[in-house]
Amino acid sequence: MFCIFVKKLNINKGKLHIVQLKNWFDKDQVFDNKQIVSFYRSIEPYTKESTVNWRIYSLVKIGVLTRIGRGKFILGNKNNYIPDIPSKLMSLNNKLKKKYPYLDYCLWTSALYNEFMLHQPGKFFLIVEVEKDATESVFFFMRENKYSVFLEPTKELLNRYIPDEKETWIVKSLVSEAPVNNISGMQSTTIEKLLVDLFCDTVILDAQQGPERDRILKEVFEKYTVNENKMLRYANRRGKKKKFNEYLNLTSKFRQRI
Repeated sequence: MFCIFVKKLNINKGKLHIVQLKNWFDKDQVFDNKQIVSFYRSIEPYTKESTVNWRIYSLVKIGVLTRIGRGKFILGNKNNYIPDIPSKLMSLNNKLKKKYPYLDYCLWTSALYNEFMLHQPGKFFLIVEVEKDATESVFFFMRENKYSVFLEPTKELLNRYIPDEKETWIVKSLVSEAPVNNISGMQSTTIEKLLVDLFCDTVILDAQQGPERDRILKEVFEKYTVNENKMLRYANRRGKKKKFNEYLNLTSKFRQRI
């Protein structure tokens, strides 16, 4: 079946008009199905939408287009983001699954932002996001297991009592319907969640604010595929969709992408 598909795709490749498509749309432009239909009809006026849909499918398959949301695309083929999972997080994951088998949670580390930063922070947070009603239970469970952990810390608390360790654990509420990803049996973050959390969690992610925040967004959009719809849905769940969108639109580097 695979060989048959490739053969059929090669036969139709001339109909894809790839060179003209790349010249029609800007490199950093986000465009939708209707714009792609308009492009093909500028060449073949009576092209059916069903035909264009098949061509879009083919273009995505061969990496000419990347789907970044429902009916939205950019030129090129980018990588899907898969976070690195420290062994400490995986160890806690196993304990939580045993103690709370039905609990929704997300484990990640602020060190994930280092990939996109110029100035590297000297300290990191290992973040344990759990259902709101379970935060205290998980906090005390971790205390009993000798974790150095804070529960929903304020900026003042972190400034006064943060230990000298390179890594500190934090337990906080998990926003319902947050975009998470299962990595080797552990629920962790997605790139969309990382970007929204960067904007919203300014206390925990203080080291990633200011010029570093702009740099992080720039590097993320250059390296990875970001699902716009997923990102804005999560920003909406956090009550920050309007401000988050305004920030993106005011940041000229990303104005054409979002």
